[in-house]
Amino acid sequence: LYKTVYSAVCLRDMCRSLPSNIELFQTISQVFTDDLHYIASLISKVKKRKLMGLSDFLTEVARKELESLDNRIPSCCVIYIPLIGFLLSIPRLPTMVDKSDFEIEGLNFMFLSEEKLHYRSTRTKELDSMLGDLHCEIRHPLMELCAKTFVPNPVDSGKAYGRIKILTGPNSSGKSVYLKQVGLITFMALTGSYVPAAEAEIGAVDGIYTRIHSRESVSLGLSTFMIDLNQVAKAVNNATERSLVLIDEFGKGTNTVDGLSLLAAVLRYWVKQGTQCPQVFVSTNFHSLVQLKLLPDTPLVQYLTMETHQDEDELVFFYQLKEGVSTISHAANIAALAGMPPKVIARGVEVSELIRIGKPIGHIDHSSRERQLERCKFLVDKFLCLDLDDPNVDLEDFMSQEVLPSSASIL
Repeated sequence: LYKTVYSAVCLRDMCRSLPSNIELFQTISQVFTDDLHYIASLISKVKKRKLMGLSDFLTEVARKELESLDNRIPSCCVIYIPLIGFLLSIPRLPTMVDKSDFEIEGLNFMFLSEEKLHYRSTRTKELDSMLGDLHCEIRHPLMELCAKTFVPNPVDSGKAYGRIKILTGPNSSGKSVYLKQVGLITFMALTGSYVPAAEAEIGAVDGIYTRIHSRESVSLGLSTFMIDLNQVAKAVNNATERSLVLIDEFGKGTNTVDGLSLLAAVLRYWVKQGTQCPQVFVSTNFHSLVQLKLLPDTPLVQYLTMETHQDEDELVFFYQLKEGVSTISHAANIAALAGMPPKVIARGVEVSELIRIGKPIGHIDHSSRERQLERCKFLVDKFLCLDLDDPNVDLEDFMSQEVLPSSASIL
């Protein structure tokens, strides 16, 4: 249905460009209205919602699978791996030593990873047939036809100026989408396809190297940051002046200093190559890369940002590329849009400000600090009121009844 709707839209657009005096063309042009775009958008949203609710659904499927398995198997789960499909995963039993021991009646063994055995079952095959590869079905290069908020942005790279582009901007402002746009259009052109652009001049490219989104997989056995490092290492070791390199948020998988340092080192390596460096597009929230001037001042490096507007407490995204640098992530605004409680956001802003000015985090809770000081003063006053010359004063009782409880509340 999804493909049929979009095919109908394409037919309508083709008919509108043909002579209107032919009745069939005129009818199609009028009957196939813009409502078709709306219908296609609804279908796309259903797919995405189905993908988001996949976890609970697979849990129920796994429960039914477990009922039909050998009683020795304590648990199982159904997992979804993009490009592979749905698999039944069960823990490896002590009796399963050789590959021949992995055979289970009614299941097709696929692979062993981290002491988990993965199989295809009748149910997982049904899921493949019923749901398909959801993740791949909802990333479409012709997004302009699917989303009313799509904003086209230009790309100009290839000369001595701006071969390395540093893209900054708030979270959710469209940085990653821009990088994917560049990669997809280049790839489509290299395969001989038309591209979604008003006009394009794309030269020969010997390779496209990306660090855009790392999806963990049981079959890899690598951490997210290690996957990121492998991808960037391939780009550093193999990219030439005819290569395209897309790096999205590299370095955020480790601590800020190390991540920033690695990113700066990689970029300086390419800057030193001069006009022989590849075409590099980098998006980052490491604003210190610019503020600390970690990159040399050279025409090779061009700074871009995504345009936004702050309307009192509301952040408005224009998704429009422009020259310049963004120094604010607007994380609090994004958190509010995501539904984070206002108290949590306020606390986060306070912590961020204290870190920015170099104060210890312990100074955050002012009201708690004041209460602590009041308790200390109360305890000191009690001490000063003691008459140590009075034989009726029981110091042991005073310590147990007054000092210890107060000390505990202070600490």
